[in-house]
Amino acid sequence: TNAQILDLLRHAVDDYQQTIIMVTHDARSASNADRILFLSDGLIVEDRGRMSSDQILDIVKGLE
Repeated sequence: TNAQILDLLRHAVDDYQQTIIMVTHDARSASNADRILFLSDGLIVEDRGRMSSDQILDIVKGLE
């Protein structure tokens, strides 16, 4: 399931110091990241650290 995959990715980052790049439109999935880049028209418009899914959604709504 989605949660199991996200747990596996988090484990790879925390325990094996792996870098993972994930592209998603799902705020819940993005909230697991240490760094979140927001794109608009192919350009980075926000560069943030860890955020809750609600905080992510607030930024996305501001981009529309």
